[in-house]
Amino acid sequence: MTNIVVSCEIALVTDTYTPQVNGVTTVVARIASVLREFGHQVAVVAPRYPSRAAEAPGELRIPSAAFPPYPAIRLSLPQFGAVARFLDPFEPELVHVATEGPLGLMGRRYAKRRGIPLMTSYHTNFPQYARHYGAGALEPLVWKWLRWFHRPAVLTQTPGEAVAAELKSRGIGNPIVWGRGVDTAHFNPGRRSAGWRRWLAGGDDTAVALHVGRLAREKNIDVLMEAWTAAHERVGPRATFVVAGEGPETRRLVTRLPWVRQLGFLDRGRLADVYASADICVLPSKTETCGLVALEAMASGLAVVAADAGGFRESITHGRSGVLVAPDDATGFAAEILSLVIAPQRRAEIATAARAAALARDVAPENLALLQQYAAAAGHTAAGAFTRTAQPVEAGV
Repeated sequence: MTNIVVSCEIALVTDTYTPQVNGVTTVVARIASVLREFGHQVAVVAPRYPSRAAEAPGELRIPSAAFPPYPAIRLSLPQFGAVARFLDPFEPELVHVATEGPLGLMGRRYAKRRGIPLMTSYHTNFPQYARHYGAGALEPLVWKWLRWFHRPAVLTQTPGEAVAAELKSRGIGNPIVWGRGVDTAHFNPGRRSAGWRRWLAGGDDTAVALHVGRLAREKNIDVLMEAWTAAHERVGPRATFVVAGEGPETRRLVTRLPWVRQLGFLDRGRLADVYASADICVLPSKTETCGLVALEAMASGLAVVAADAGGFRESITHGRSGVLVAPDDATGFAAEILSLVIAPQRRAEIATAARAAALARDVAPENLALLQQYAAAAGHTAAGAFTRTAQPVEAGV
């Protein structure tokens, strides 16, 4: 039985969106889907990508250009007039700015000028990125800018407890944890494919070590390459090494590790199949606010070897549902990969515990928490317009 839902209008502004593939896009697209599923109206302002010809209903796509150092990232023109003309007739009750880029600035500006409650998100660890790209001296300025950006927000979502605590200690917004749920129905061991196994490994006795994510400096790619080189030399044909993702370090990785199978970016369907068809997932990044990729791998029944840093610490119980290694310890990563390759029983035990841990982070309860957070940000009571249904709206009701 479905209860009556009072529809609310939410403006969602983001500098990355479908068809772009990354963790932020996954979370933002999920927000839009959840709100519509529960009967709310959503207006999305996002970049226009070359591969997307037309806007979907309820979307404003702003022209964008490739960011020269990192072409996969698109920077949109700050067209405040276009954003205002799109959102004014919609009359949003709440503006949610999901990113701190040019479009995020326009969403922030719009909410302030119209006197509409503003909610923000913090997904990207910009201060750590500054250190990775040799601009550590700018870190205090980055924190100052983040304080300014998030100051008007009623709530600031971030997917990790540790990150939320750091934001609070630095006087940034009113941080709340959200966005670390995983779709355990989509990512599940049942998607294991004999076809993918034959293509990736050549046989069931060969272990598949997988890395998923952007191939960029901030993802600790140097440690990945060093660890995989050492592991490959020791395990020989007992394992294959696979990368799903692209980025500015792609050419260097392929040149240095020519035996790696490079899949490029995959859509969510094929990515779920590849996860389930692998055996080990290796994630050395130390800049993850959440590390949703680890939860996707765990939900798919993989033994995850991840950096003992950031959001990975909050998802993985070392030695039980995965393995944590000091972020810069390439030798440690290689040793853990070797251990899991030669001990399939231990690998299976960790995979089983990983799946159970991921089930505890399923998206369903977190989706309801999202509605409660929006209710608070928009000034409704928790039992108000946002949450009058505990079930999705049925078509035609």
